[in-house]
Amino acid sequence: MLRLNVDCLVLIFDELQDKESLYSCLLVNREWCRLVVPILWKNYSWCNVDEFNFFNTILSWLSTSSKKILSDNDIKLPSTTLLKPPLFNYISFCRFPETEIINRMIEMVLEKQNDNNKRNILEQEIYKLFISQCKNVKEFVWRTSQPLSLFPGASKCFSQLYRLTIDLDYINSNSLNEMAKICKDLNILSINNCSQDFPGLISLIDAQRNLNFVTICNNSNNINNNKKNCEELSKALTRKGNTINYLHLDSVNTIIPPSFLTSLVNLTWILVYNDEQYEDLEKIKEFQKYLAISEYPDLRSLNITGLLCFKELSMLIEKTKGNISRIYIYTINIANRAATNTGMLIKSIAKNCPKIKFLRTYLEPEDFIHVKSLLLNCRNLEDISFDNINFIINENDDDVGDELLNILTKFSPKSLTHITISGSWKYSLDSFERFFASYRKKSLLHFYIEYHYDKYYITEYHRMFIKMKGFMMDLDLYVVPGFMNIVIVTFKARSAPGPSKATRSSNITPKSFREILENEGEYIFVF
Repeated sequence: MLRLNVDCLVLIFDELQDKESLYSCLLVNREWCRLVVPILWKNYSWCNVDEFNFFNTILSWLSTSSKKILSDNDIKLPSTTLLKPPLFNYISFCRFPETEIINRMIEMVLEKQNDNNKRNILEQEIYKLFISQCKNVKEFVWRTSQPLSLFPGASKCFSQLYRLTIDLDYINSNSLNEMAKICKDLNILSINNCSQDFPGLISLIDAQRNLNFVTICNNSNNINNNKKNCEELSKALTRKGNTINYLHLDSVNTIIPPSFLTSLVNLTWILVYNDEQYEDLEKIKEFQKYLAISEYPDLRSLNITGLLCFKELSMLIEKTKGNISRIYIYTINIANRAATNTGMLIKSIAKNCPKIKFLRTYLEPEDFIHVKSLLLNCRNLEDISFDNINFIINENDDDVGDELLNILTKFSPKSLTHITISGSWKYSLDSFERFFASYRKKSLLHFYIEYHYDKYYITEYHRMFIKMKGFMMDLDLYVVPGFMNIVIVTFKARSAPGPSKATRSSNITPKSFREILENEGEYIFVF
């Protein structure tokens, strides 16, 4: 009988997603067992319910010297810990555990003992175990004060790191300096809680040959309680400007000077999240200034949350090569914000983003006219969301949203299947009918009307009219706790052309429909 070679077997076993099937393979013969065990342990879930036995197996691999250190410090391992090492070096197959897993292991051993010294010693020995046994770790979250880069085996463990997340609330500069000597091929670096310049962090960044993705996140306490600027970190990022393609900034209120933004000439993806509760106007203005003068010709994705800077974004987009496929602009505290130059952004997108597929932004009624050129020039649009941010609405502006609906009716490309519009603009039933009728020959998979505070002009007339006319198959209603009225209405349009049988012969008009609702109150519509 022909035998598959080892490489083929490994490929087959790797593709098996069914754990039970892999377990059965263990019993075929020694060779299969030897090949399957590493795969099972590599894919083992650290959240397994039977973690007690699992942790015991791990602790069984502690070295004799580690066990002696624990014993000398009155740290007793569970009596169920294996007395002899297992047949396989299971730890060498594992993914490196995150801090939470190590903490659970410590809690299992120490139970309810509240002894920081014992905890520190046990934590150190467990980390030493994994670092000595795990080779070529690819991803690691460093969230402990233990000097991991100084432990025996660190060079083999971390030399092939591809992704590293560090929390500077725990790690000292010396440990980062040592990691810089070991790890030189990071592709993704996430920096959490950077409250000051760390020479070790600068060394780590400078040591990387192809740093591609950088994330910088700070909690609000670090931002507000520290007056120091991370000038050296900004300079280090500037030096890596040619290799960084992806940037995630968790706050523009950060203490890192934003001057490095202008050096990221090969940036393709940017995400900025600004905490609107801790705004520093001077820092925001400085960030906007550098954003406006930056040039990202290959930019493909632009995501801004909590920062309204339409003019600066327009200037940024004008300097791209037309490859942007996604633009997302959102603010959380919408009721307290004012926006200008929203139309300028739409015009810039229409002119410079022919490949865009997803767009979420804010509009004012005077900007509706620019949506026409957007729809005509951006024929790959699949998902758009237009919201209103300025709530000073003239109650006498009857059906101001009709212009937007009419433009969507006439000029939407066939690719546009997801549409969201604001419920704070008034729409007539006639414009609703024309809009949904236009999609009988196209596919409308998702239609949202968003609610904001006390300005919401979508009535029962609109919802029931659409249902009765057969424009939709389902109606999903979402209610925000604390509000008595409906806040978001989701329409799922019919995929097949023509109204339903129940309404095919109906000649109901918007006017007659209003009369039915107003004069025949005994009718109950269930949908």
